[in-house]
Amino acid sequence: MSPSSGAMRQKVAHTTTSPGVYLMKDDGGNILYVGKARNLKKRLATYFLKSGHTDPKTNVLLRRVADFDTIVTATEHEALILESTLIKRHRPRYNVVLKDDKRYPVLRLDTTAAYPHLSVVRNITKDGAVYFGPFSSASAVHRTLNVINKTFKLRKCKGVLKPRSRPCLHYQMNRCLAPCCRDVSPDAYQDTVREVVLFLSGKMPVLIEKIRGQMQAAVQVQEFESAAMLRDKMFALEKILEKQVVVGTDALDRDVVGIARSAHLIVITQLYVRGGYLVGTRHHEVAETIATDRELLSSFIEQYYDITPFLPDELLVPFRLDDAALVEARLTERRGRKVHIHCPQRGNKTALTAMAEENARNRLDARLKELLSNERLLVRLQKHLRLAALPERIECFDNSNLQGSQMVAGMVVFEKGRPRKAAYRTFVLRQVTKPDDYAAMNEVLTRRFRPPQGPIDPMPQLLMLDGGRGQLNIALSVLENLGFAAQVPVLAIAKKNPGKGEQQDKVFLPGRANPVVFGKETDLLLFLQSIRDEAHRFAVGFHRNRRQKETVRSVLDDIPGVGKQRRREMLRHFGGIDGLRAASVQDIAALPGFPRKLAQHVVAALHEGDEGGGQGASSEKFTS
Repeated sequence: MSPSSGAMRQKVAHTTTSPGVYLMKDDGGNILYVGKARNLKKRLATYFLKSGHTDPKTNVLLRRVADFDTIVTATEHEALILESTLIKRHRPRYNVVLKDDKRYPVLRLDTTAAYPHLSVVRNITKDGAVYFGPFSSASAVHRTLNVINKTFKLRKCKGVLKPRSRPCLHYQMNRCLAPCCRDVSPDAYQDTVREVVLFLSGKMPVLIEKIRGQMQAAVQVQEFESAAMLRDKMFALEKILEKQVVVGTDALDRDVVGIARSAHLIVITQLYVRGGYLVGTRHHEVAETIATDRELLSSFIEQYYDITPFLPDELLVPFRLDDAALVEARLTERRGRKVHIHCPQRGNKTALTAMAEENARNRLDARLKELLSNERLLVRLQKHLRLAALPERIECFDNSNLQGSQMVAGMVVFEKGRPRKAAYRTFVLRQVTKPDDYAAMNEVLTRRFRPPQGPIDPMPQLLMLDGGRGQLNIALSVLENLGFAAQVPVLAIAKKNPGKGEQQDKVFLPGRANPVVFGKETDLLLFLQSIRDEAHRFAVGFHRNRRQKETVRSVLDDIPGVGKQRRREMLRHFGGIDGLRAASVQDIAALPGFPRKLAQHVVAALHEGDEGGGQGASSEKFTS
């Protein structure tokens, strides 16, 4: 059934005019797009009863729609909630689908503790702590943390506050109050905590005036050393404030949203305004969608502010949304306070939306140039390797083990020249029990291309292996046995051997005795090396994590009296193995159901061999 078929038109004609949700499907029954509508019949008619759409890409996407289903709801509000739920559940290809915000780093401050510290986390829980963010990247959150560490005197040690016999270097550098070994009053420490909260909340002018008042009070009582320290802190904050852009005169928290669209990509940009200052930017990319700009922006707002705990006072958008009142009510309900969605027509706020759209266009232009550059590189790679198709999807495999134990493998995926980490896969080898790279590669490739129900991933246009001719022959044999030899081209990339006078890594192709010569096109070799190195990093990282978990599990399991429940309780309470290692006997014994003698056994087991060089991590040798 095609969009222009009589059956599809007839189905639209018999569709209800009630509010609800519609699901577009391909000929295999897979959900391609989920949308909501105040009037289902009217909305579906805009897709399937029109003779043509102004956007050629929409026509192409609609040709993939073979059928649609509708779910009627009592109200538009119920349709809004159902649409968001179905998008999260089915993750349709042509919807804007955001990953869970727990993947974005945030700063956590447990203000209920006597001596809290700042930590970088990605999972936000209702534990009484205060969270700040989210930040656009790990580097952004660490830059902020470095500024705080230099300016304020919160403790830097992680986990439970462990008594020390002498302060660490941070205290010697006057960057920590050292509550671990000095008598620091909780009130004085909490005053520093409040300053950090003001800093992270964007209340910099308020914080500077507070410190200025403290400095002047110290001068009046002739505590000049303390006044000098406060002066230095104030100057440092003023320098930071000078770098921030003033975009408002009130103290409201605002998020400003802009959108830019091309035939190949859509960029949604957010500007974060806190206390009148522009404090951050984030870009979201959508590759393919059937939605209009209004539908797309409405769906984005509903999804994004459903997975983030940080809701602003006001949300500025570049055009009026059809369901703005519904979305506004939903956000207000979620926040517990009023959230305004506003499309400004004049004044300073129009400049903010224009700024957001300009940032979106700049990001879009940069990404399109990058995509064009990647496409040109892939075209050259196709020509140089004489591939039948453009290698838009490249998969690379690597194995990793430690002297034959914990044998694993990793698969990385590059699409259109960029890593697609959501498609990465890991393999725990089941059949290979001793170091045998060829047997390991045979098992992994067999499992990749012959799962129980057939290949679940798209076929790659190029299959890469970290290795030489041996690994290449194994891959050819597996693909031949499974009937994919004609569909999937293969290459192997081996590291150079300086002892033999080799100047660069070697790339082997089937039916060719000598490695590929790249000549002046060394950037093609560098591109293949970057994929190989990413596969190596991914496989070794997966192996290291499994081995560490197995080591921890073995150490705790060998302690008499520690079962699954007690092990789980300790790891949960101390936030993982690092926090547990930092805990003292008193900390562990304070847990319900943990006798002191058992706590002593746990500490002894976790620190066994520490004086002899710890766990011997420096002597690890991974093979891959």
